[in-house]
Amino acid sequence: MEWLTHSQTGIRQAARYLLGMRLAIMAIQLVALAIVETMITLAYEAEALLLCLGYGVFATLGWLWFTRRPPASSLAVSAGLLADIILIGGWLFLTGGYTNPLVSLLLLPIAVAIILVPLRQSIAITASGIAAYAALVLWHTPIPHGQHNNNLAQLHLFGMWATFTLTAAILLLVVGTLARQLRSQQLQLSQFRENRLRDEQIIALGLSAAAVGHRLGTPLNTMTLLLDEIRSETGRNGPTADAGALQKDLDTLEQQIRLCSQHLQQLTRAAVEARSARQETLTVESWLLRLRESATLLWPSGPIHWQQPFPKVPVAVDATLDQAVLNLLANALTASPAWVGVAARTGAPGRIEIVVEDHGEGLEAALEGAPGEEIVDSGNGLGVGLFLSNATIQRLGGTLRARADENGTTMVIDLPEANSNGDSG
Repeated sequence: MEWLTHSQTGIRQAARYLLGMRLAIMAIQLVALAIVETMITLAYEAEALLLCLGYGVFATLGWLWFTRRPPASSLAVSAGLLADIILIGGWLFLTGGYTNPLVSLLLLPIAVAIILVPLRQSIAITASGIAAYAALVLWHTPIPHGQHNNNLAQLHLFGMWATFTLTAAILLLVVGTLARQLRSQQLQLSQFRENRLRDEQIIALGLSAAAVGHRLGTPLNTMTLLLDEIRSETGRNGPTADAGALQKDLDTLEQQIRLCSQHLQQLTRAAVEARSARQETLTVESWLLRLRESATLLWPSGPIHWQQPFPKVPVAVDATLDQAVLNLLANALTASPAWVGVAARTGAPGRIEIVVEDHGEGLEAALEGAPGEEIVDSGNGLGVGLFLSNATIQRLGGTLRARADENGTTMVIDLPEANSNGDSG
């Protein structure tokens, strides 16, 4: 737990624990003096009261110092805990020394030191506490004996109960809070590891795609040259009966080669935009209309029904998010060639939902748990597309949910609205 006081922020956090501990100790000291006053007479009751009030002043000043101008070192925290032992020991010296049942209050600064400061400093504070207890055995102001023996016995038992209660409460406050912080940090580390593994898979896929794209450039150029030679050879041989049909085949082949080249260029542009992390802020309506144009070019006869009107709230998008939605549309068209629906609606406050529906059987393997959390087996590659789509949506602060039933599959993309500065909320 040494990290708590290794920075000014950690010292500010420690200030709350120290203030709570010191005020609780001061309160129990005041209560103990009030109870003792009704039963016996202490030789240095006034001095003990003044020392108790001085301890409260020390607690307040320490809290103000640590919160307003916190030092950069944990030595200040250790010095404060050492002062706690001295002040508590002085109060115990005036109220019976080691015979005072509240002598266990010396354990509280030691317990907090073990949690808040480095090991060497906590060892020094522990040794100081033991030394203070030993000094109280040798030197202290004894409580008067005589007719008050029964009262002293009752006070001792009550003091033991009060000390145990206070110690348990402070340990619950400090150790319980730190335990919750540890659990929260462990959860964040677990999520970080999962995100890192997912990003490593994405990088591997991206490198593979880049390598394939680079390798495809050469055969496409070769096919383009061969296509030109075939056209030239056909023109030199003159018109034949099959020339018309061959020309149509060559036109189709040229169209497909051009389409492959366009896809490679699009892959290159998307990689450059993803590397530069360029985002733009559009209304959901404008963004979905742009996606509709892209989908129409990719699937001219695709039965995609864009269910307008779309919300006009702003959303931060980039080229990778466009491709993620197009991947989901490709999955939906593969599963349901007859009908695919796209809609948009406002979700929770500050969120927008894009809904892609189809009437097919869906990707059952991908929909077990959260869709796209891992690559699934798919003969036509849809599992990889779903994995990449989910990763892109999560990178932009969104989530991907899915529901499959007898009517088909529904994919819901939940995205944050963009604020006035163009950042995602």
